[in-house]
Amino acid sequence: MRRKAKSKVWSLLAAVLLLAGILSACGEGDKDGGNDAAGSPGSDAASATASQKSASALPEAAGTKVEGGKVTVLILQDLDFLDPHLAVAAGTNEVLFNVFEGLLKPNEKGELLPALAESYSVSPDGLTYTFKLRSGVKFHNGQTLTSADVKYSYSRLAGLDTGKPLQTSFEDVKSIEAPDASTVVITLKEHNSSFLTALTAAVIPNGYQDSNKNPIGTGPFKFKEYTPGQHLVVEKFPDYWQKGVPSLDQVEFKIITDPQAGLLALQSGEVDIYPRIGTEQLEQVAKDFNTISTPQNLVQLVVLNNARKPFNDIRVRQALNYAIDKDEIIEGVAQGKGTKLGSNLSPVLAKYYQAGLEDLYKTDLEKAKSLLKEAGYPNGFETTLSVPSNYQFHVDTAQVVAAQLEQIGVKVKIEPVEWAVWLDRIYKGRDYDTTIIGLDGKLDPYQILNKYLSDSPNDFFNYKNPEFDSTLRSAVAEVDDAKRIELYKKAQTILAQDAAAIYIMDPNTNVALNKKLAGYKTYPLYVQDLSSVYFTK
Repeated sequence: MRRKAKSKVWSLLAAVLLLAGILSACGEGDKDGGNDAAGSPGSDAASATASQKSASALPEAAGTKVEGGKVTVLILQDLDFLDPHLAVAAGTNEVLFNVFEGLLKPNEKGELLPALAESYSVSPDGLTYTFKLRSGVKFHNGQTLTSADVKYSYSRLAGLDTGKPLQTSFEDVKSIEAPDASTVVITLKEHNSSFLTALTAAVIPNGYQDSNKNPIGTGPFKFKEYTPGQHLVVEKFPDYWQKGVPSLDQVEFKIITDPQAGLLALQSGEVDIYPRIGTEQLEQVAKDFNTISTPQNLVQLVVLNNARKPFNDIRVRQALNYAIDKDEIIEGVAQGKGTKLGSNLSPVLAKYYQAGLEDLYKTDLEKAKSLLKEAGYPNGFETTLSVPSNYQFHVDTAQVVAAQLEQIGVKVKIEPVEWAVWLDRIYKGRDYDTTIIGLDGKLDPYQILNKYLSDSPNDFFNYKNPEFDSTLRSAVAEVDDAKRIELYKKAQTILAQDAAAIYIMDPNTNVALNKKLAGYKTYPLYVQDLSSVYFTK
């Protein structure tokens, strides 16, 4: 019976793929897109095949390091903002990571290290953070960093003058003081165990208003030019505070939204680094390029609009979860290189991860049909699944999901949408039935899960549950580490039991690189760090 069911799914998938090809040939007028400040567009890459060695960074190069040179990095989407305080798409933040820095900065292990801050201390009650700034740090315009710049930047993010925080991670900030040029004191309204991770946010010059046209930061690369839909170019900042960094003279982030065009650009030498390249494409170039494959701390999910019928009925949401075969998706789309999930947290954050939820809804078509009948849909229903068309991984997943749901009478129309429209209509406007996206991970579980809070501006799920709200808020305020861990696990469990979404997997991410390059690092965050990359000969 199991084999027959799978055979039927893949027969349906073949038909859907044919239809998708026809739709693609006709062209689509909509746009697809990004994600929220705590979330990211999903990776269109799974991992390499078993014959390829999995790695999180390139091995030490055999050749001699060469200073200078230009590297071109392929990115799959345009940037939504150049202003780092306004950018919401993870695809934008991964680029701006090279231009801006905060008081703290993550490394490739996910550890927080001092950046613009040389040191810091926290008061015994956990409410007051005092930072000593690194001396001699310069902005790209030549201005020396002072505490006034930090106060301006983080007051802007906290909305201290407007009453409207630009980032939810700063909403607990009560005041920011600059008692002298090298000291910053931040006071919180209440204890927030995740607050330090917020301080990776960009610091910009005091009073600067033109970040969206000419961004100025303190990072290893400075902004040179941006042409919408084509590229963003940064160049080496010679006065960067960390000596010897970067090695490269210039980096071009080239926007190529079509995966096949991206492959051709890589093979022709037009681009040197192709992050999040698809598995099959990675196999094609494995002999001629260095490759990396590693888990990425990302949650791929089918988002259900909890405020729209029939998804406002928990029985319908649970029915869809029972109809989905995650193992089949992982094998068929990710070629087995993905970690099955049951809630909105990846096991990369092992300390806080609630194991076992991935099997809460074991595939059971009869159970799914029974729940639909109980909810008043004995013959199923029709719905639209909106998918960002520049992420082939999500498009492929949507085709399998549609085929699986058809087995319980749910007829799914797949709607490819472009990046900008996804951001505007689906994420911001919450105008959709269902969608597939990948939400990028953070260094702290609160920054990942807080988008489900009933009053969160990022709650594009339209999920509302007072018990979840109180649990998560208790977790972030909890001082005792063991209790905080249990509360975060409880929050994940509530999301799973409510079937807030259909959580699929954390797919591996792939990168293909010019063999002359070395020093590339991957992070448990959605970033492209070019500061450590260099050429060899």
